[in-house]
This record gives sequence, structure tokens and C-alpha cells, in this order.
Amino acid sequence: MPRLLLVEDELAIADTVLYAMAADGIAADHVTLGATALAKLRADAFDVAVFDVGLPDMTGFELCREVRRFASLPILFLTARGGEIDRVVGLEIGADDYVVKPFSPRELVARVRAILRRVAPEPASQSAHIGPFQHDRAGLAVRYAGTPLALTRYEYLLLAALLARPGAVLSRERLMDDVWRDAPDTTDRTVDAHIKTLRAKLRAVRDDLDPIRTHRGLGYSLTLDA
Repeated sequence: MPRLLLVEDELAIADTVLYAMAADGIAADHVTLGATALAKLRADAFDVAVFDVGLPDMTGFELCREVRRFASLPILFLTARGGEIDRVVGLEIGADDYVVKPFSPRELVARVRAILRRVAPEPASQSAHIGPFQHDRAGLAVRYAGTPLALTRYEYLLLAALLARPGAVLSRERLMDDVWRDAPDTTDRTVDAHIKTLRAKLRAVRDDLDPIRTHRGLGYSLTLDA
């Protein structure tokens, strides 16, 4: 299910958008401030974002500029201003689309779906080379710098989650949902402990590399230039 972040301070509009997205199978989070949106985008992974241009604490344009410093997810603007200059500015600073209020919820969903189709990766083969890793999805196995890794079930699922989004910071909550969905008693410490054992196995192969990065208070990411 695609994940969308909606940044909109008009609650009536937000409720309409959230309902339309849910009806189309898109999971949407909602915040009303640009600062809150920045914190969520740094802490978790989203597939697309919808920004209102007129926010209480900053403009959607300013928010887009800040987001583009650390993330490349698609962004669609909602605005009451339909002038050509506003559309041009929005697109030039990195937006992918622009919808003028009032708008049809169905049209907004259709535009979001169109964006998601454009940015969707090509269907992955059963074996993928990702930096020093070779991920055999069919065999549920990973080689690191040419060496097969002896991984437990959860170590494999954890590494596979990181390999699926290299460079993205995945929160502990997101990793618990993705990896330990069948173990509801999992805690942050469980994630940290498995990261520790996974790092040890990677260092046993190449002690000069440290591809798993810790982002304090946020989560973990996999970097391929470590």
C-alpha cells in the first residue's frame, strides 16, 4: 500500500482527501504544519506527499525546498492560487504536480496514482546487485562483498527491508511493522539488538565498511558509499 503524507491546515479539506485516499487503497498520514511534516519525512519513509501552499508556519514552496535537501519523494501542491507564475515556481523548485482549489477528490487521487506510476521502479528480478550486496529474493539469501551471509530469519528480513530502500531512514516503528509483524511484543530494543548482530556479521566480512547508519532518535539507513 503506498504511503502519502498530507500537509493541510484546513481540516475539512484534509478529511475529504484522507477519505478519498483510503477509498483508493492509499495510506495517508496528515499534519497541519510544515515543521511537523519535516520531522515526519526525516523519521519515516513515504512514497508521495501533498503540500498545501498556504500553511500557518511556512509556505508549501518553502517546505518543498527544505524537503528537497534530504529527500526525493514526489510532491504535489494544493493551492487556491491558480496563476501561471505560481505553477511555474512550484514546478521549478521540485514539485511534480499542482492542483488548484476547489478540486475534485477523484482528480487528486488520479493525479497521485499517475505520479506513483511514473516513479515506480521497474519490476525487480529475483537477484539484485545493490552496492556490495547481492540479494537473492527467491532464495532468501544475501551475499556481501561476494561472501554468503549466515543470517537468522529476522536478520535477513531486517537487511532485506534496508536493501529495499537504500539511503532512506527507516524508523524503528516502520521496521517493527515490516519485519516483526507476526511478533506484536517486539520493542525498540529488539530492533537495536538485531542491528547490532547484523553489523557484526557484515564487519566479519569487511571491517573497513559500515553500511548501516544510525540516525539518533530517527532510525536506521543503508548507505552504499560507506
